[in-house]
Amino acid sequence: MLATLVTLLAGFALPAVAQPRSGGTLTIVQGAEPAALVSGVNTSTFIGTVSTKIHEGLLEYDFDLKPRPGLAESWSVAPDGKTYTFKLRRGVTWHDGKPFTSADVKFSLEEIWKKLHPRGRVTFGKVTAVDTPDASTVVVRLSEPTPMMLAAFSSYESQVLPKHVYEGKDFTTHPALNAPIGTGPFVFKEWKKGDFIRLEKNPNYWDKGKPYLDAIVVRVVPDAAARAAAIEKGEVQLGVFNPVPLSDVKRLTALPTVKAETRGYEYFAPMYMMEVNLRVEHLKDKRVRQAMLHALDRKFVADNLWFGFAKPATGPIASSSPFYTTQGVPQYPYDVARANAILDEAGYKRGAGNMRFKVVLTFPPVQPEIPRTAEYIKQALARVGIDVELRNIDLATFIRQVYNWEFELTQNYLYLLPDPTLGVQRLYISGNIKKGTPFANAAGYENKDVDAAFAAAQTENDVAKRKELFARVQRLIQEDLPGLNLFELSFVTLYNSKLVNHTMGADGPYGSFRDTYLQP
Repeated sequence: MLATLVTLLAGFALPAVAQPRSGGTLTIVQGAEPAALVSGVNTSTFIGTVSTKIHEGLLEYDFDLKPRPGLAESWSVAPDGKTYTFKLRRGVTWHDGKPFTSADVKFSLEEIWKKLHPRGRVTFGKVTAVDTPDASTVVVRLSEPTPMMLAAFSSYESQVLPKHVYEGKDFTTHPALNAPIGTGPFVFKEWKKGDFIRLEKNPNYWDKGKPYLDAIVVRVVPDAAARAAAIEKGEVQLGVFNPVPLSDVKRLTALPTVKAETRGYEYFAPMYMMEVNLRVEHLKDKRVRQAMLHALDRKFVADNLWFGFAKPATGPIASSSPFYTTQGVPQYPYDVARANAILDEAGYKRGAGNMRFKVVLTFPPVQPEIPRTAEYIKQALARVGIDVELRNIDLATFIRQVYNWEFELTQNYLYLLPDPTLGVQRLYISGNIKKGTPFANAAGYENKDVDAAFAAAQTENDVAKRKELFARVQRLIQEDLPGLNLFELSFVTLYNSKLVNHTMGADGPYGSFRDTYLQP
C-alpha cells in the first residue's frame, strides 16, 4: 500500500525550482565608450553600466523606489529629518584587500559627493558633519531636513569610494578612474579602448556564494545594426538603454532567443529634451523658444520615430513623479501658424532663403532615433523660418562642449531621477551655472522665484507643501522654457532567454548583477 502511494505521489511531483548556475561570461553591448569608470564627477549613461558592477552604494531600490540594504545593513532617520544613521556591513573588503569602513563613507560624502558630483552639491548641501563613532556606523548630520536624500544612495548616484586610494590626490585625474577599486561583486580586469571592458568575479565578495557569473564583458559597438546582429546571433546576451533601433525591437523579440524588458528604468525617469544656450542672441527671447515648441509635432515623432516608446512631455517633471501636475502649467500644442505669428510679433522677420535666423543643433549619435529626431526638428523649424544646422558629435565631445557652454541648441536625454530635487533642480537653479560641470544648468537660466521654490522644497518635510512648491516650479519653468522638454522616454532592455535576474530593481542596468546567471 505504501509503495503504491509513493508511486502515485511521484506522478504528481512539483516541478523542480531552477537553481542559480555558477560560471559563464555575460557579454553586454552598448553604443558608446564611457569617459571613465567612476561616476563621482561624470554620471553619463555608459559609465553607470560598468561602474555599478564594481562599486556599491549604501542602499539599493526596489521597483517602487523603496530603499533596501546595500553596503548599509540598516538605517534610520531622526523625526526632525536632520540626522541619518547607517549601520554598515561588517567584513566587507575593497578589491585590493583593504577593509571597508565608515571612514570610506565619510570621505566619499565630504570629498566626492558633496564637492565634485554634479548633483551632490545640492543633495548633500545641508550636510554639516559626518560622524563615525565606530568602523561600522555613519551618522550624517544636516542643518535642515533634506527629504530627498534617502533616494540618493544608489551605486550609480553615490558610489562609496576607497579613502586610502584617493585621499590627498587629484580625484579628477586619478588613474583609478580608469582602473577602479570597489567593493562590488566584480573586479576591474582590462579596458581595451574602443573595444571592450572586462570585469571578473570577486572571490571575496561579502554576499557569500555570489556573484554567479565568472566574468562580465562590456563590448563597445557604435553601429546600431551591428549591435542588433550581435543580439540576434547570441554573441551578446544583454543590451540596455535601447541597444538597437526601436524599429528592430518587434523583429528581434519574435525570435525564441530574444526577450524584451521595459522595467528597471524607474529610478532614471528619462526626459528627452532640447537644452538652449540663453547666452545666444536669438535664443534669449522666450517667445522664440515658445514658438519652437509650437512648431514641433511631438506626438508624431513619439509614435513614428520612437515607435511608441515615448510620449510628449508637459513640463520639466515626468508624469511618473508624485509631484507631477499640469494644473496651470502652460502648454504649447503643435500649431505652425501660431509659431509663425509669435515670431512675427517678436520682430524676427524672414530674410534670405525665407529664413529668420540660423541656429546650430548639436547632438550625440548614441542611438539612431536621436539623429532622426534631429532631422525632423530641422525640417519642422524650417517651416517657421529657423534655419537649423545639425552637428553630430561623439558623446565625450558633446559633454565637454555643451557644459563648457560651446553650443546653441542640443538634443539628448537626461535623467530626472526619483525626486525633483535630485534630477530636475540641477538643470534650472542659478547656483548650478558652473562651467565645465556636466549635466548642470548649461542654459545659464536665472529666475529668483524658481530658485526660491526649489530651495524651499529641499528642506520641506510636509509632502503637500512640497507638491505645491514643485507645482509652482513647473508653471514658472514651462512659461520661461529655458529648455524644451520634448518627450518622456521608455527604455527597452533586450536579453537572451538564457539570462536570468538581470533586472532586479528600479535601476536595472545599474544593478550589481550579483544575482545574475546564465542557464545552460
